[in-house]
Amino acid sequence: MIADHEPDRTSVLQASGVCKSVELANRRLDILQDISMDISRGSTVALTGPSGSGKTTLLGMLAGLDLPSTGSITLLGEPVGDLDEDARAALRNGRVGFVFQSFHLLPNLTALENVALALEVVPGSRNIRQRAVLSLESVGLAERSSHRPSQLSGGEQQRVALARAMVIHPAILFADEPTGNLDHETSRQIVDMMFALVEERESTLVLATHDHHLAERCDVGYRLEAGRLV
Repeated sequence: MIADHEPDRTSVLQASGVCKSVELANRRLDILQDISMDISRGSTVALTGPSGSGKTTLLGMLAGLDLPSTGSITLLGEPVGDLDEDARAALRNGRVGFVFQSFHLLPNLTALENVALALEVVPGSRNIRQRAVLSLESVGLAERSSHRPSQLSGGEQQRVALARAMVIHPAILFADEPTGNLDHETSRQIVDMMFALVEERESTLVLATHDHHLAERCDVGYRLEAGRLV
C-alpha cells in the first residue's frame, strides 16, 4: 500500500524576538515589538492590521530588504543578520519574488523586458527570453509582451509584475497590498492567478493586506496592531 503524499512543511522563514525602532526628533519610535513567527514551506500567510501597524516594515524585514534593530530572522536557512548587503541581494534575486501595490515596472522597458530583468540579475541564468515568454503566458499576457507599462491597464501591469516575480520560481513570494490599486474584479483575477502560481511552483506566499477576503484565503494569519502581534 502506497502512503498518501504529504506536503513538505519544512520551515522556510523564522523570526524571533524581532523589534524595529527609529530615532525621530530625538525620540525613539518603536515600529515593531517582539515579533516571532515560523512559516512552513508551501504555506500561504497573511499579515493584516490597520494602516501604520507595521505590516510593510515587517514584510520588508522578513524578505531581507531591511534588518531588525534587535532579534533575528532566518530566511531559507540563512541568518539574514549575518549576511552582508551583497549576500542578502543575491539571496533575494535568486530565491525570493516580490509583488508590490505600485507594480514597480521600469517604464522604458517592454513587458517582456521587465520580466526578463529578474533573470538577468541572477548569475548563470539561461534561456532568459524563453523563460520570460513562458512566464508572461502563465498570466495570460503573451500577446502584450512588446507593450510598455504606459500601454497597459493597472491589472495588466500587476500581471506583468507577478510574471516577473514568479519567473525565477521563487521559494517565497512576498506581496505587499497586491490588489490595493485595483478594482474588485481585477483584484479577484490577480489573486486567483497568484494563488494558482504559488501552488503550481510549490512556493510559499507571505502577503500584507487590508483585504479580509484575501486574508481568509490564506492558511495562516497574523494580525498586527501598534507594532505587536495580537
